[in-house]
Amino acid sequence: MNAESREVNLRPVDVDPLSWLPATGFRLSKAGVRFDAVRVGGDRGRALADVLARMTGGDPGPVVEEANGNRYVYFLVGVGSTAFRAWPEGVVRLTAGPGRIAYVPVPALEGWTWPLAWRYRPAADGRLVHTLLLHTALSA
Repeated sequence: MNAESREVNLRPVDVDPLSWLPATGFRLSKAGVRFDAVRVGGDRGRALADVLARMTGGDPGPVVEEANGNRYVYFLVGVGSTAFRAWPEGVVRLTAGPGRIAYVPVPALEGWTWPLAWRYRPAADGRLVHTLLLHTALSA
């Protein structure tokens, strides 16, 4: 028996925290895998994103905005972090669960991504929008 076959590789795997981003254009990412999202419509969502930015010193976490239709704004939050909270009317939680599948639009960091764009880009450390902070700002 070869003793080498019983060794365990304990080296940490280099994982890019932004590997979920498309290289070009945009894609739909399944909620509940890397993140969930909170969707807020139009000017209300943009104003909320800017309030969060002021509260966090300009870095609220990843926020996606649409340029057409209802002009939704998507706040990317931790998986499961939106549960057990009463969200205001007009706010939609994009999550996964038994009998429930949702998809979140995610643009690339660069290039042609219309109608989507990053209002606030994701951080290199993979941090997401703080759900309690988002909920508090929405409820104020």
